[in-house]
Amino acid sequence: MRIHLVSLGCAKNLVDSERMLGRLMQAGWSFTPEPGDAETIVVNTCSFISSAIDESIDTILEMARFKHAGTCRRLIVTGCLPERFREEIADSLPEVDFFLGTGAFHEIVKAVQGSLTPSGCHLPDPNLTAMQDAAAPRLLCSAQTAYLKIAEGCSRHCTYCIIPKLRGKQKSQPLEHVVSEARLLLSRGIKELILVAQDTTAYGNDLDPPVSLVPVLESVSSICEDVWIRFLYAHPQSINASIIRTVAAYGNICSYFDMPIQHVSSRLLKRMGRHYTADDLYRLYDHIRSSVPDAALRTTVMVGFPGETDKDFEKLLAFIEEIRFDHLGVFVYSDSKDLPSYKLSGHVPENVARDRYDRLMSRQLSISFENNQKHFGKILKVLVETKATEHLFTGRTFFQAPEVDGVTYIRSENLPTGSFARVKITESLEYDLVGEPV
Repeated sequence: MRIHLVSLGCAKNLVDSERMLGRLMQAGWSFTPEPGDAETIVVNTCSFISSAIDESIDTILEMARFKHAGTCRRLIVTGCLPERFREEIADSLPEVDFFLGTGAFHEIVKAVQGSLTPSGCHLPDPNLTAMQDAAAPRLLCSAQTAYLKIAEGCSRHCTYCIIPKLRGKQKSQPLEHVVSEARLLLSRGIKELILVAQDTTAYGNDLDPPVSLVPVLESVSSICEDVWIRFLYAHPQSINASIIRTVAAYGNICSYFDMPIQHVSSRLLKRMGRHYTADDLYRLYDHIRSSVPDAALRTTVMVGFPGETDKDFEKLLAFIEEIRFDHLGVFVYSDSKDLPSYKLSGHVPENVARDRYDRLMSRQLSISFENNQKHFGKILKVLVETKATEHLFTGRTFFQAPEVDGVTYIRSENLPTGSFARVKITESLEYDLVGEPV
């Protein structure tokens, strides 16, 4: 019994996919990387923005071909796409045998076996579903890096965001469960452990009594000094001085601050449901850089949000030029009738939003290249991940997160993957670095 799974979207989705695979392996299924060889294919979907919806549907249709061209007998779609569009999705995608919502990942074995309700959809309320057991089996997709989901859902009310509807209110894993799962993952030889949640720095606010991210970072980083600990998806309203001090105090916590700010126009931030200002952000980044001198800064911003004027955009561009982020991602606002922002006035024409996107990315390309020049000639610690060619390996420094940032190319005839190497940087590119082991 062979299964193929396609995981789309963010790192949090990947954790769900790995846990579903773990449950299936435990039930006797074997994973195949080739969809044409699988009896069952699972597509774990994303529907955060319109492009993610399109990618999910295209992937589903692509996998459906293997019902005729391969050995596939059952196609299952899980995650955010069925959760967002509910039962109506079954009518629009008759190629799919079963849909599981975000509150039903733990039912994947029954879905694959065909023993769930014959309605074609299982969409329990994610608010009523407990977080998956940290000790549940899990098939890791990387031998070096693992993500640890410390909370599910989100309790904020950003007007452009569908996540609270798809994932429910924030539910944090108890501290002892997080530490237990961290120990389990690190015992499997993981060299980089990445803590994730929708609002990672708000971890524990919903627990009784409340807990902060600080004891999580302290406990996890003390398990093993010879690993990197990283956290993604901080929020300007929930990151605080104690978290920043903890990053500075522990040598194996990456000095890497990933904090999506979305915008800097106070008027737009208010319309977005983001309760901070540009002045708040300037103070926050000043505090980070004064407390953690080698801090790498990453953010994500949005252009084309309803009401964004040329003046608002110029403020955002000026902010980016002043802060000089090491890494920056840009989204074009994605509109939908099920979002509160849909009813806002002043929707921005798509061509205007796309032009703003291009201008931001062009400027960031120059900033990233200029930032990378400072690493020329330095010796950096690099996690070696893959052998690309006969004499070329790829890896990452602490300021390069997987998938979203650049990589470091290492010219060498022999390097053990999954190990740390000291690399002298000999060339700096726009987003990537090149070096040689020393």
